[in-house]
Amino acid sequence: MTAAVATRHLNTLDRCDRCGAQAYVRAVLETSGGELLFCAHHARAVEANLRPLTSEWHDESARLHQKAGSPED
Repeated sequence: MTAAVATRHLNTLDRCDRCGAQAYVRAVLETSGGELLFCAHHARAVEANLRPLTSEWHDESARLHQKAGSPED
């Protein structure tokens, strides 16, 4: 089940655990398998300390620079 969660794309219902904005980064914790969701801003703020503790760092923040209507989803 963890693999299925880890491979899905983030959508507008996924919210940052720090501020509630739309999440663009999913960090899957190596020890517990739990996940944390972050907006691009908070992901950058915690990445240096948190990334070494993760088994997966799924970053979709490049979507912020796509033009509206781009067929991605």
